[in-house]
Amino acid sequence: MATKKVTVTLDETQLASIQELVGRGKSSSVSAFVQHAVSVSLADVSGWSAMLGVALQETGGPLTRKERDWADSLIEPVNKRKTKRKGKAA
Repeated sequence: MATKKVTVTLDETQLASIQELVGRGKSSSVSAFVQHAVSVSLADVSGWSAMLGVALQETGGPLTRKERDWADSLIEPVNKRKTKRKGKAA
């Protein structure tokens, strides 16, 4: 497998945890840990994508724009949601 060196920024706590695992022999190196984590993440994304594709086929196909907007509104962070005010209370 061909590899390429890249720079990745990690939270200091995450890096310390990875280094601790390497020190305990749970991974051979920081690079090996990150490579494994990326492989697991890519497989996870691929699996969810495939499951979503099957679910959409079984339920009528891709989401409409209106359905996608509705779904996005459910997972949008609360502080970014637009609040609607109807006027001042009496």
